[in-house]
Amino acid sequence: MVEGLSHITFMVKDLDQMEQVLVNVLDAKKIYDSGDKQFSVAKERFYDIGGIWVAVMIGEPLPTQTYNHVAFKISDDEYDQRLAAIKALGLKVLDGRKRVAGEARSIYFYDYDNHLFELHSGTLKERLRAYAQ
Repeated sequence: MVEGLSHITFMVKDLDQMEQVLVNVLDAKKIYDSGDKQFSVAKERFYDIGGIWVAVMIGEPLPTQTYNHVAFKISDDEYDQRLAAIKALGLKVLDGRKRVAGEARSIYFYDYDNHLFELHSGTLKERLRAYAQ
């Protein structure tokens, strides 16, 4: 039986650069840095983002940008602050998709390695309610 999400891993060309995204935009707390040791396939760092274990490892960035993404929950009153943090890092922000009234707001942005992130201010329950109307 699947118990839930264990962790998310991102392959990146620069651990420090990705750390700036995770810490400044997603309020990540670094909990581990392998330093010069290598226990897995590459040097790695672990972060806690809202109780989710996020691993970052040295590797090749994604070759292209797609709509595959990871979405993190934010409160709506944080929207402008998070958007400013993303823009301060010079990250590419996408125009949001057309929304159904009551669906909440999202910020979609790419990191330096073509990973797409979403910061979403709503919940699944709210989205389903909006779609039903």
